[in-house]
Amino acid sequence: MDECKCRHRKTHRGEKDIELINNRLNRIDGQIKGIKKMINQDVYCNDVLIQLASVEKAIRSLSNIILEDHLYSCINDDLENGNLESIDEIVSLFKRFNK
Repeated sequence: MDECKCRHRKTHRGEKDIELINNRLNRIDGQIKGIKKMINQDVYCNDVLIQLASVEKAIRSLSNIILEDHLYSCINDDLENGNLESIDEIVSLFKRFNK
C-alpha cells in the first residue's frame, strides 16, 4: 500500500489502496454468498467447510496487508514522533489476532 496517514484515529488511504481493499472485500463477499447458496442447496458439509476455510484465508490475508501497512506507516510515524502508546496498540492487536 502506498500511503497511510493515521491522524485522529482515522486512516487516509490512496485511491489505489482503497480499490485493492474493496476488490478483496468484494471477492470475500462473493465467497460468502456462494456459501449461503451451498447451504440452501444442501451441499455436502465437507464442501462447505472447504469454502469456509477459503474465506478465512482470504480475510486473514487482507488483515495482514492492512496490518503491515499500519506498522510501516502509522505506527512508524507515531514512534518517530515519540508516541510510545502505539506499542501498546500493536501488542493488543497481536493478542487479538492470536486468539
